[in-house]
Amino acid sequence: MPLTAGRQGPTKTTRAGSDPPATNPALEWLWKYLHDVPNPQILDCGPVFQATVDVLLRRGVKVHVADLVTPLLKGEARLWNRSGKVPVFRVEEFLELFPETRPGALTVIFGWHLLDLLPREAHPEVVNRWLSCLQPGGVLFCLLREPYLPKGAETLWWLENLNTLARVREGSKPFPYPAVTNREMERLVPPGSVKTFLTRSGRREVLAIK
Repeated sequence: MPLTAGRQGPTKTTRAGSDPPATNPALEWLWKYLHDVPNPQILDCGPVFQATVDVLLRRGVKVHVADLVTPLLKGEARLWNRSGKVPVFRVEEFLELFPETRPGALTVIFGWHLLDLLPREAHPEVVNRWLSCLQPGGVLFCLLREPYLPKGAETLWWLENLNTLARVREGSKPFPYPAVTNREMERLVPPGSVKTFLTRSGRREVLAIK
């Protein structure tokens, strides 16, 4: 759904426990890429922070929100079929959580750690849905954990400014699945579309251009 203002953001307590923000090369690249787009439409797929909204609104962004991360962290029962010996993820149920967006309407999607929280079999359909929502030349921004980072699935992220991500200090919740490799990511998106930036946080910042 579109958002203009009013959602909660990081509290003073949260900010006090946060890592010092650092400029992110992936975000710098993104905003240079969008320099001639006056009013991009952006979908945030994580918990919404007022700090992020304020930064985007000042840039002239039309913000859409759909928290797809929290239902996965909570392990919501509707997303799983547990009638058999092995639980089966209900991809169709998950896709119903996506906002109603006409095809090709969005300029950017912030996916955060969504792919790290989803079983592998769900990746193709979820990425296809993302790509269908993006306009030609639109960008998918994701965080992917490195294999040596076993915990931190519930770490929360927001924009301090257009070029800077901030986060709560590393969480303790383990990531549920093995790390997504660069080759796996490249198979999910159009050939030659991926730009990967390494960080000191044990995560890759991945941009995929439709």
